Amino acid sequence: MKNKILLFSLLFSASVASAQNYQVPVSEQDEPMMTGKFEPTWQSLENYQVPEWFRNVKFGIWAHWGPQCVEGSGDWMARSLYMEGSNEYNYHVKNYGHPSEVGFKDIIPLFKAEKWDPDKLVGFYKKIGAQYFFALGNHHDNFDLWNSQYQPWNSVNMGPKQDILKGWAKAARKHGLYFGVSLHADHAWSWYEPSQRHDTKGPKKGIPYDGKLTKEDGKGKWWEGYDPQDLYAQNHPLSKNSWDNGMIHSQWAWGNGVCIPTQKYVTNFYNRTLDVINRYNPDMLYFDVTVAPFYPISDAGLKIAAHFYNHSMATHKGKLEAVMFGKILDENQRKALVWDVERGAPNEIVSEPWQTCTCIGGWHYNTSIYENNGYKSAANVVKLLMDVVSKNGNLLLSVPLRADGTFDEKEEAILNEFGDWMNINKEAIYDTRPWKVFGEGPIANADIKINAQGFNEGSYGQATAQEIRFTQTKKYLYVTVLAWPENGKVTVKSLSAGNELYPDEIKKVELLGYGKVKFTRTSAGLEIELPDKRLNEIAPVFRIRK
Repeated sequence: MKNKILLFSLLFSASVASAQNYQVPVSEQDEPMMTGKFEPTWQSLENYQVPEWFRNVKFGIWAHWGPQCVEGSGDWMARSLYMEGSNEYNYHVKNYGHPSEVGFKDIIPLFKAEKWDPDKLVGFYKKIGAQYFFALGNHHDNFDLWNSQYQPWNSVNMGPKQDILKGWAKAARKHGLYFGVSLHADHAWSWYEPSQRHDTKGPKKGIPYDGKLTKEDGKGKWWEGYDPQDLYAQNHPLSKNSWDNGMIHSQWAWGNGVCIPTQKYVTNFYNRTLDVINRYNPDMLYFDVTVAPFYPISDAGLKIAAHFYNHSMATHKGKLEAVMFGKILDENQRKALVWDVERGAPNEIVSEPWQTCTCIGGWHYNTSIYENNGYKSAANVVKLLMDVVSKNGNLLLSVPLRADGTFDEKEEAILNEFGDWMNINKEAIYDTRPWKVFGEGPIANADIKINAQGFNEGSYGQATAQEIRFTQTKKYLYVTVLAWPENGKVTVKSLSAGNELYPDEIKKVELLGYGKVKFTRTSAGLEIELPDKRLNEIAPVFRIRK
């Protein structure tokens, strides 16, 4: 008995010590973490297994859409409009007013979503090949796009006066797409700090921007009764070197002089996230964070993960079907979460399924990208998709929507061209697995490093017909050439005669969308002749029976 008491005492002490290691432990008073198989520790969460469905879907579309799309000045505009002299600041002052008088809070009512038709949009996304769909739940602007019980600044109370997440979730499930929600508001604490500034020159010099306003300041205003601090969360000291606009990047992991958030703030994000999980039952959660929300200063992120996994098991008859993403994960953390690489990819096959998230333009709608034809081409999207899938990854593609809830005609043309290619070649993508090598070519053979959480996709987008990527099913090997060769011939070195990678005889090679093609197998490689006329302007895919 004494030994049992001693053991309990040691375990309890260890538990308390572990909890005390967190600088800002979350409170579960309003939203208790669901208990079950998973506990909020890395040791427990590393028992996670990626669900088979996620290995198979390969391609998803993301509507990274909210009130920051109103001005059309691009991503992070709700931060940049408070940066004196920036393009976003200049545009905002010229068209909407000075940030001491008209801040981001005043842009929110202009987000009407008046042409938003989630059923039509998600139906179109499915038609062009998406098998999962992501909606923005909140961004760093701290505005919730659902009927949020923990954030009064939400899309039901103001702006569209609609539950955006509810609409997206209903459409995704109607069309048979897995549904994900991305939540970014954990960083509003430091991200909005420029709203505490003021102009340093000119007629408004020294007049504070609206970041420190309180509920009492709203008397007689459109936002009377609402507290701007629920949105801006700026009733705190500035982080170290906060006036340096680039400092936030080195403080993203809640270190390097960042002002540490309060328990109230951390718990509020935790509560809002559990509200989304419990109410909308998403299949996936995405966080724009290093590792997990508020890690390593708080247990909030690990408690969210444990709740999400236990909730999934409780709602799927004991089967874990949930996927939660994290960035900049070490090898052990990748056992607990699915690794997300932003705008990039590792240049090797990764043993566990992973995802890259990218965008055909900017994350939030950017009029200048539209005007300057800055979107990724359909061919560029295919290059990224096939490279990622060959390495055991999925591609999540963001398609920026205008504030009214529509995409523009240039985006539509790109997506239709991509969809035409997908409808012919999707068998080389869905339900496939990596082959013995992911590919061949100058890029495949290069040592391409990941920068921070990714940001190396430019290297892959330059792929020519020299680049080849492989995928396989139990029955077939698929060979994708990342561009059409000018001479009408393809040589696949990895399939050369006598090559140990493919020792079996090759009896037939088919070009998807066309049929059998002529080939010879020599010591130089599998030499394939292409038809005189190209099937499309993107890339040929060949099928070889194994």
